[in-house]
Amino acid sequence: MSHERRLRFKTLFMVLLMVVCANVGDLLLKRGMLQIGAVQVSLTGLWHALLSTTHNGTIWLGIIFLTAFTLCYMTAVSWADYSYVMPAGAFGYAVQTTLAVVILHEMVTPKRWVGVVLICIGVLLVGQTKPSTTNVPPVAS
Repeated sequence: MSHERRLRFKTLFMVLLMVVCANVGDLLLKRGMLQIGAVQVSLTGLWHALLSTTHNGTIWLGIIFLTAFTLCYMTAVSWADYSYVMPAGAFGYAVQTTLAVVILHEMVTPKRWVGVVLICIGVLLVGQTKPSTTNVPPVAS
């Protein structure tokens, strides 16, 4: 397998992990915040929210997934161009929207779905380009 194909595969795999970790993490944070309730913007309200979040396992699990997202993201941008990784990772918006409908039972307007489709088209276009356009030494396998 050529260096470019190996780089593309590894980068797309890491982007996939980024999307999974970010979406699961965000979903868990949303669930945790639904368990806590609306945050009141006042000194006591913010203090109560802080205490509630530190004792909520769902939020901690979300933080773990978002930390994993950060590690995957750092790895991906160490291999490939930022201008490749971030647009490719935008596929996560489609996943987030779908999860919001399926799991959180949110209503998504047709106009939002059109936006999601446009994002997916952009991700497909970016995915057809080279992951790295700079002369970086080959990544160790």
